[in-house]
Amino acid sequence: MKNILVLLTFAVFFSCTDNSTLETYDKDQIPAEITVKGFSKPDIIQMRLNGQPVSINGATSYTDKIETKINFVLDNGETDELEIYNHQTGNKIAAYSIDYTNANDYKNLYFFNLPGIFLQTYAVKPQVNLGKVGFEFIFPNLGEFSGSSLQGVKGVLKRENGVVLAEFDNIGKKDFTNVKIYNYFSATAPVYLELYKPGTIEPYTGSSVIKATVKQDIGANMIVLQEKLENGVVVIKGDIDVADYL
Repeated sequence: MKNILVLLTFAVFFSCTDNSTLETYDKDQIPAEITVKGFSKPDIIQMRLNGQPVSINGATSYTDKIETKINFVLDNGETDELEIYNHQTGNKIAAYSIDYTNANDYKNLYFFNLPGIFLQTYAVKPQVNLGKVGFEFIFPNLGEFSGSSLQGVKGVLKRENGVVLAEFDNIGKKDFTNVKIYNYFSATAPVYLELYKPGTIEPYTGSSVIKATVKQDIGANMIVLQEKLENGVVVIKGDIDVADYL
């Protein structure tokens, strides 16, 4: 009888202790998981969580395709820092402050680290049939130099003679547009992208037609548009093609 009483007392005590621990955990901590899908070329990069290198398949620095899941616990009232560094130069490329309240915003982390630009987006090279040209666009620094408050612009892709090849209703900052495809016509003739306010034929900034020259490769073209200043004038460049790296 004494043995049974001791066992029951222990069971009640353990149960109360365990429940108390769970309630504390539920209140002050939450588990966090970040799915990372990135790409870096030619740079070798390193991700660090609170200063500690993140290991991927035993490696603490990585290049080309980068995929992993980062699991950790977030304490209420504290902030965890996830940072991306150029492993060769030591320069910080990007930083994310993750806490108890914003953890859901960081469930997925997508990025492209390319020469001269860091894109926080996910992209897959589109399938384009033989003899065709496909274009996708993204405009990550829209407004940086022009001061525009727009989140996206309309793009009209034209031949040198003014013939329209494709139209893009909304070229935004965060994601590539859907691919638009047309028949390949020249290895040397340039193509131009004119940029307007969405739904209009007004330049998205200023009063003159805004035109960017973009290269035209047969197959897929995934062009990153960038505002730049040249002699104090805002110009649009489209000389980075993500498809070249995929």
